Amino acid sequence: MKILIDADASPVRSITTELAKEYKVDLIIVCNVHHMIQTNYGQVITVDAGNDVADHEIVRLTQKGDLVVTQDYGLASLILLKGAYALHQDGWFYTADNIDTLLLQRHLNQKMRKAKKRYGHISKRKESDNVKFKETLDGFLNANIIKK
Repeated sequence: MKILIDADASPVRSITTELAKEYKVDLIIVCNVHHMIQTNYGQVITVDAGNDVADHEIVRLTQKGDLVVTQDYGLASLILLKGAYALHQDGWFYTADNIDTLLLQRHLNQKMRKAKKRYGHISKRKESDNVKFKETLDGFLNANIIKK
C-alpha cells in the first residue's frame, strides 16, 4: 500500500507526510508545475499544467488497496473504481454509498456557477478540521499497517 496526495491546494500535505513517515508507508505527492513542493519524506511528481493532468497521473499510479488523499469528487470516483481508498481532506472517506450523491452535488454546483448564482459560503479551514483528518488517517493506517 502507498499513499498518494492530490497536492495542488491540499491543506493536509504535512499531516499526511508526517503519518506516512511514522508508519513507513510509501508516499507520492502529485502536483502541477505551478506548485513547487518539496518534502523530507516520499516522492514528489510534478506534472504539466492543465485540467486534470495531476488527476490522470494519480489514477495511473494508483493500485488496489492504495490510499489517495483528495478533495476532488471526480478523482475519488475513479480511485474507488480501482479498488483503492479515497480520503477527503476533512477526514471522511469517499465510499460506494456516498460518491453518487457527491458527484450529483458537484454537477449542480457547477450549473449554479455557470448561471452566476451563489448560495452558501465555504467556511475557512479550522484547526479542528486538521485534527479530524489526522485522527481519521491515523486510525486507517493503524488498522491497515503494522508500524515498523
